Formats: sequence, structure tokens, C-alpha cells
Amino acid sequence: MSFVEYPETSDFPIENLPFGVFSTAANPTPRCGSRIGDFAIDLGQIKAQLTGAAISPHVDVFDAPTLNGFMALGRPAWKETRAALQKLLSKEDATLQGDAELRAKVLIPIADVTMAMPAKIGDYTDFYSSKEHATNLGTMFRPGGAALLPNWLHIPVGYHGRASSVVVSGTPLKRPCGQQRPKPEEPPIFGPCKLLDFELEMAFFTGPPNKLGEPISIENAQDHIFGMVLMNDWSARDIQKFEYIPLGPFLGKNFGTTVSPWVVTMDALEPFLTPNVPQDPAPLPYLAHEDPYNFDINLAAAIKAPGQEAAVVTNSNFKYMYWTMKQQLAHHSVTGCPMQPGDLLGSGTISGPAPGSYGSMLEIAWRGTKPVDIGNGQSRKFIQDGDEVIMTGYCQGAGYRVGFGECTGSILPANV
Repeated sequence: MSFVEYPETSDFPIENLPFGVFSTAANPTPRCGSRIGDFAIDLGQIKAQLTGAAISPHVDVFDAPTLNGFMALGRPAWKETRAALQKLLSKEDATLQGDAELRAKVLIPIADVTMAMPAKIGDYTDFYSSKEHATNLGTMFRPGGAALLPNWLHIPVGYHGRASSVVVSGTPLKRPCGQQRPKPEEPPIFGPCKLLDFELEMAFFTGPPNKLGEPISIENAQDHIFGMVLMNDWSARDIQKFEYIPLGPFLGKNFGTTVSPWVVTMDALEPFLTPNVPQDPAPLPYLAHEDPYNFDINLAAAIKAPGQEAAVVTNSNFKYMYWTMKQQLAHHSVTGCPMQPGDLLGSGTISGPAPGSYGSMLEIAWRGTKPVDIGNGQSRKFIQDGDEVIMTGYCQGAGYRVGFGECTGSILPANV
């Protein structure tokens, strides 16, 4: 129990304690923090209390404007920091509870906080790891053929995205322009995307690096996974459709990817481990692991049209993912590709087995044939200018939840 009060429905109880980067009007310098209830925790103000052997020599990492240095330290330092925070915030400890002056420096009302990107992302990779999502798209675009391409059941398919356009929740994005070919018998046209979509995803940040030429093994992959965020990998479907053969997504994806600001650690998520999805055929040995590394994370996406309440358009769950994060990381690095602290790896769209759990408007509205009611007589096939997409996620415990907050983004008109 914590001396900080919060409701059972708070995303940020003492069992969570995620990490992020924030600033305030009084101190506009971005700095590392954590969160409990409706308070940000300024980690730089309690460095002296972080006395574990793995973290105490490196507490200056919390003065940095990103979490990269902390991510690089590895699991022992991550676990020690979280445990120290839980002790300092508990009802049994007087360090903060009994010192009003220190408490005021450490616990900052979340209303006074501006969140920043949690890490400087060197590289961003997006996977395609939901079997249901891949099957839905294959059914749409290859009618009469195999829904899954031959490689899909053997490797975690992925592509390299654009790290420079990954933005923190709350950042508006402009509708992209590009080439489209709405009529196959005619030449392409150029203009604003007409089929703008969201993709309900999650992503993880990597920790300690591996050297060039030295893969991260499936047995050690969890030691290189720092924590998870919600992610909206926006998609310009019409631009992507014309460009993606043969090399995959390019302009249809590089205009913006939104992530939630608080990184939830794998230690906080451990109580919500759930069995991995059975894989058939069995993966090759470098991808095989029997220990569960899937998580029961309830997910939702809502659309808020201008001037009206948000309408939930899907409810999904991370547990549906076919390929695990350990498999994604082991596959990504099997060539000896060096991963760096703060690299971002996306799950791919998370779709469940039923229409109410699909993770994109392309699926929810089934290629525009089933408009979605969002209230007040309005419906959507894709995202319109002025719309805000709000994604949420949480794990439900006994009397508490471990959540991610919100991942929000609104769409501005294109540059024309």
C-alpha cells in the first residue's frame, strides 16, 4: 500500500511505477521520472535514496533528458530502482511521507507536467505479428488465394520504419500527401491521403546493446527488453497500396507514429503473463521458447470527432499476438544486427478473432463496406480531418490495474 491515494481504477498504482520524461513550467528542462496516481515522480530529486549496487553508481542517468542511459544499465538496475521506489512510496516508509519539503520536490501534480518522448529512438522497426490481422488483410487483398504468405508462419515479418516521425501522445499530425491509384486502369494521381487509418499496436523499448555480429539469443532476449508502450502506427492506406510492392511500406507509414509517454516495465507486467499462442509449424530453434512471454493487456481504440464524445470502435488484447517480443528481438538480431538502448520495436496491428476486436479501420469497416457508428448521426470508414484517435490499455489485477495511460493523436488538414 502507498501513502499516495488513488482509486482502484488508476493506471498508475504502486504496482506499476512506469518510467518517462517530463518537464514543468517551473523547470522546463526535460528530466526522467516515474508516476504514481496523479503525480509524476522526479527521480533526480531522490537519487540519494537509490542505493542498490547496480543503480547507485549510475544515478546521474536520471538527470538526462531521455531514458536511454537508464535503459542501457540492464535488468538489475531497473529492478533495484523500481523496488526502491516502491519502498519510498509505501505507507511503512517515512522518507517522503514524513518530509513535506522533499515530498513537494519529488511528487509533482500530473496537471503541472508536460510529457516528452521517453527515449531518443535510434531505430524503429514495425512487425506484422497478429495472425488474425494478417489473415484479414490477406483475405481482402488476395481473394481466392492463401490468406497468409508462405513466410508468415516461419518468421516474425517486419520492416524498418522512420524513427524521426515517432511522436509522443498528444502531438497532432498532418494528413499526408502522396501518389495513389484509385482507378487501376488510369495513371496515378497526387494529393492528400483519402484512406487514413489507425493501427492499434504496442511496442517495446530495448535495453543493453549487443555488438555487431553477435545476435541476442532467444534465451537472453528478455534481458534486453526494457518495457512497453501503446502505439498508433498511422497508415495512409491508399498511398501504401500503390507503393508497397515490392519493397513494403514507405510514405504510407513515415508521416507519423504515436506512442504513449509512460514506459511500463516488464517487471510490472510479469503478473499478467499468459500462455503463448500455439505455433504451427514449430519455429526454428533460434526462435523457439517454451516460457510464456505473452501478456493479458486489455486494449481499446476510440474516435473523437470534433465537438462530440469519444466512441470506442474496438476492444482487443495483446494476448492474441502470434509472435512474441522475445521472438521478434531474437529474429531482428540473428544476423548480428546491433540493437541500441532506446530502439523501438512495434508489434504490428493487434487484431482478435472477432470483428469487435479488430485493430484497424480497414478491418473494422471492412475496406469501407461497413461504416462504423460514432454517435450523433456520424459514421466513419476511415479517419477524417479533426478526428482524434484515443488508445488505452491496462492489465487487470485483484483490486488494482497496471495501465499505460492514453495514446492520443489528432489529424490536421494536409498541406495543399
